[in-house]
Amino acid sequence: MTVPDHHNHNHDHDHAHPGVTKDEEPYGYYATLELAVRELLIEAGLITADEHRRQIEILDSRSPVLGAKVVARAWTDPEFKKRLLADGSAACEELGITMYDGAHLIVHENTDQVHNMVVCTLCSCYPRPVLGLPPDWYKNKQYRARAVKEPRAVLKEFGTTIRDEVSIHVHDSNANMRYLILPLRPTGTEHLTEEELAGLVTRDAMIGVTVVKSSLVQTNRGQA
Repeated sequence: MTVPDHHNHNHDHDHAHPGVTKDEEPYGYYATLELAVRELLIEAGLITADEHRRQIEILDSRSPVLGAKVVARAWTDPEFKKRLLADGSAACEELGITMYDGAHLIVHENTDQVHNMVVCTLCSCYPRPVLGLPPDWYKNKQYRARAVKEPRAVLKEFGTTIRDEVSIHVHDSNANMRYLILPLRPTGTEHLTEEELAGLVTRDAMIGVTVVKSSLVQTNRGQA
């Protein structure tokens, strides 16, 4: 996607924009837009610079490590798993993971009969409170269109082959609902601790485009 590098914006205040020198690239379209909106909100008294800073810190603190923690707990605690599938947001709150964006988190479980995957066909709605920022491919127009039309083909491109007898359910995120996939627990991991299990869970498995591999498989792949 080509982003236009121009934006006309006039505002009457005399402070300089930080971070741009003759040796640096100028702000792009979206960076300029974000800066302008932020400054207008601060000037209008709707937010403060400190509130904005704290929100950025929250965003920066989120990563797939949190989602992996949720998955591992569900694998090892059947009662927590029930609560997670019933109300993903509330269950995550139990682990201290706040849904700061106000969206409702819905968790779908992969089974031997059903494989779930997530897309946002309109833009890039994503479970940021538990996974952090979305990968670039998730925002790509090709993925957003093809995931719905030909999910098996898309999964194969991620190296994931789903048996013909397994149904594939594609869940379309929106501003109010975000989805997290509870992957199948790999066989041969019964001896692992919750922390060790969390170490096996990848971001892509929680989006549903890959599956979780056992530690033995991952080790062998790394040596290949």
